[in-house]
Amino acid sequence: MTSTKFLDVTGGRLAYEVSGPQDGPLVVCAHGMGDTRRVFRFLAPRLAKAGYRVAAVDVRGHGGSSTGWPDYSPQSVGADLRALLRHLGGPAVLVGSSSSAGAVAWTTATAAEGEVSAVVMLAPFVGQPRLGLILRLLQDLVMASPLLWGMYYRSLYPTAKPADFPGYLRALKATLREPGRMAAVSGVVAPSEGHWTDCAPRITCPVLIVMGSKDPDFPDPAAEARLAEELLRPYAATTEVGMIEGAGHYPHAETPEATFAALAGFLAGAVRA
Repeated sequence: MTSTKFLDVTGGRLAYEVSGPQDGPLVVCAHGMGDTRRVFRFLAPRLAKAGYRVAAVDVRGHGGSSTGWPDYSPQSVGADLRALLRHLGGPAVLVGSSSSAGAVAWTTATAAEGEVSAVVMLAPFVGQPRLGLILRLLQDLVMASPLLWGMYYRSLYPTAKPADFPGYLRALKATLREPGRMAAVSGVVAPSEGHWTDCAPRITCPVLIVMGSKDPDFPDPAAEARLAEELLRPYAATTEVGMIEGAGHYPHAETPEATFAALAGFLAGAVRA
């Protein structure tokens, strides 16, 4: 990864970094709730080596980006990503993990024609989770505690944690202890108008859905991936599903080589590097 850059947008400041050749096709990577752009520390160098210009961004309220935003909805994060790709000079491939899978959907749906060349959704949530009272209380506790969040985060790597995982998790919890960070985590799951599935008819570029076969966030990860693909198929130029065997919620960090292979094959058909 390279040095941190900043972009002022409506409501705050985004931290991001860019690697790879300046004349390469742009790939913008956005992480999920409670994480930082460093979750792409294994995938970004592989994409850069393949000839892509990779921008990894800390979404609003996370990592090195500012706190105190008015909201953390996928629509608003999507607007931030649209501002970043315009600043860097698109068109861009958008890669969104977990909650940011919804954000890149909104970016694509609201972008000008040709601004988004392809979309990669890593572990997208198709349905809105329906939690009972006990689970809601547990969720609220996790969303308020860096320690509990760290315990939950650890569970999302069920097969093979990266060699640097202990240090990565310590750094992540240290960031979440900063004022305003856990408010951003809670804000991601706060109710907002419109789920990303509402904008599916406006997503017309090629789409790749990537899902870990052991993702503990889904009762049936393969079924969730099929739901996403079936939803987007009538509108997108092409749709593909990449199941990453043994991976959990973060295949790009847990099994980066297999995840890169899935992206490289897709991008070869969607974008010329």
